Amino acid sequence: MEKENNQQRQQQNDNSNKTPKRPKFNVYWIYGAILLLFIGMQFFSSMGNGAREITWKDFKNNMLQQHHVERLVVVNKQKVEVYIKPGELGRGRYKEFSEGGFSSGPQYYFTIGSVEYFEKQMDEAQQDFSEEQRISPQYETREDHIGNLIGWLLPIAIIVAIWIFIMRRMTGGGAGGGQIFNIGKSKAKLFDREGSKVKVDFSNVAGLSEAKVEVKEIVDFLKKPERYTELGGKIPKGALLIGPPGTGKTLLAKAVAGEAEVPFFSISGSDFVEMFVGVGASRVRDLFKQAKEKSPCIIFIDEIDAIGRARGKNPNMGSNDERENTLNQLLSEMDGFDTNSGVIILAATNRVDVLDKALMRAGRFDRQIHVELPDLNERKEIFKVHLSPLKKVDPELNPDFLAKQTPGFSGADIANAVNEAALIAARKEKTKVEKQDFLDAIDRIIGGLEKRNKIISKSEKKTIAYHESGHATVSWLLEHANPLVKVTIVPRGQALGAAWYLPEERQITTKEQMIDEMAALMGGRAAEEIVFGKVSTGALNDLERATKKAYAMVTYFGMSAEVGNISFFDSTGQNEYSFTKPYSEETAKLIDKETRKLVEASYQRALKVLRDNRDGHEQLAQRLLEREVIFADDLEDIFGKRKNDIIEAGDKNEYDSFSKENNKDEQNQEA
Repeated sequence: MEKENNQQRQQQNDNSNKTPKRPKFNVYWIYGAILLLFIGMQFFSSMGNGAREITWKDFKNNMLQQHHVERLVVVNKQKVEVYIKPGELGRGRYKEFSEGGFSSGPQYYFTIGSVEYFEKQMDEAQQDFSEEQRISPQYETREDHIGNLIGWLLPIAIIVAIWIFIMRRMTGGGAGGGQIFNIGKSKAKLFDREGSKVKVDFSNVAGLSEAKVEVKEIVDFLKKPERYTELGGKIPKGALLIGPPGTGKTLLAKAVAGEAEVPFFSISGSDFVEMFVGVGASRVRDLFKQAKEKSPCIIFIDEIDAIGRARGKNPNMGSNDERENTLNQLLSEMDGFDTNSGVIILAATNRVDVLDKALMRAGRFDRQIHVELPDLNERKEIFKVHLSPLKKVDPELNPDFLAKQTPGFSGADIANAVNEAALIAARKEKTKVEKQDFLDAIDRIIGGLEKRNKIISKSEKKTIAYHESGHATVSWLLEHANPLVKVTIVPRGQALGAAWYLPEERQITTKEQMIDEMAALMGGRAAEEIVFGKVSTGALNDLERATKKAYAMVTYFGMSAEVGNISFFDSTGQNEYSFTKPYSEETAKLIDKETRKLVEASYQRALKVLRDNRDGHEQLAQRLLEREVIFADDLEDIFGKRKNDIIEAGDKNEYDSFSKENNKDEQNQEA
């Protein structure tokens, strides 16, 4: 009981200490009140003392002829004020006027065109009146001082208000933000300890174990710098996150912002670029000025290649060097004459080959953290992270199965696959997300949306079936080709048919493996020639991939005996805008000759495999025409078990179990 009383008293004290927030006073309310006062004074002054407007005819017949008028006053030669005799007020048509209430002001008024015409009308109307009954109008000139003052001040007030509005817009005080005087200010968003906070931390970043170790160390540098400086070491100036798109570079930086107990500035490289000269460099200076005031802190520049491209390699041939000025200022701020102690710069890019060498040297970006595509175990962790927000998931769903099915997927691809699976399950009105939904989602990401209603003639469907069967047959019978998962002739995306493979996750590839993969690519074109005696445009993508692979073997990997162990690959990207090739015309002819030889040899090899297994290819094509989708079990029934030396016993068992599960799920879906 006593504890509850103490809590209540504490709560009352807290409430008493909290001062209510008063609304901020705005000086524009005073301006508005003054303006309304002037308008009201002008309005009431124009109304007079409650006089009613009448016509000349009404005045003549009902007032002047009846001798009810006491006197007339002509004001400014435009308006005639009518004063009724006090004895007539309060009766007849004048009931609304009391005898004492309007004795000081006119009761009626009417307007006139000219004084001469008005006097003529008055003489005509009073020609039968006696001298005592005649009324002679009085003439007065009145000045509207308030109206004149408003007419003089109002235009000036409007001009001043417009000028203030424009200046506030230019200096950043308006709702639209700064434009002219504020254009050189940094656009970085600040995440401070006491201000806005990022809800992402290292627990939300699955995989990337090596990258997280280095990034965590940077956060530790700022939290406990004395641990590293006691031995005379210096805190690194910056770290560059390098990797393909979708691998989690920006997510890793968000985790740093969530974990670090220091201010965190976040900005994109494109925010430094502006149409005005000198703005980029000014924003860099302002960013580091703010960072020094908040030191120790972290600056994160996303997509730094927008301003960090190598100088002198501008595709516009030097027509605009604003980007280079911005880069020069960034280099100076990172490690120039003036040191920035306590400020660490994080940056991310997927175009490290185009960055300037001065940006990459030690003392600026001391560390280069490579964020690569996730491997099998990392994909499993990423799937677990993205599966947790789903409310209802099939309990039998195994993340290991999904991880094995998605080689080459980035973290963004996995997040997209999980979301697509949930959407597919909702579209089918399921109560939970099942394994088949994930399989459909992965197929959609790889091949596109299934188009079963697409109009395809029988002859085209037959050509597609034999084409895809050719790919499947050659890849199954060659030793080093990727193992097949399933083949379909249902159109997906822009493809009329597709074959799914489960490539082995390897770090290096041998020449034999590349040759077998090229032969498998040429299997579709070879099947068309053998069966129909003519070829079609359906092999466009196959030819493109085979040609690029052959050129890479000759020019990059040194796998041609004629060209030799020479590589023309430029890992720095400095020759991106070069007009000359790094080899002679004779070498170019030799490269073309060797590339053509590799592609043609792969084609002839595919022809030989298909001719030697013509019956099996025919059976496979007919089965594909019947079912529209076939699996590895169908190829095993026709050609027997696949023999290759690449897949080890354990991996092969995993592949077989994966193929059987995929086959079973697809057949259940079709049923």
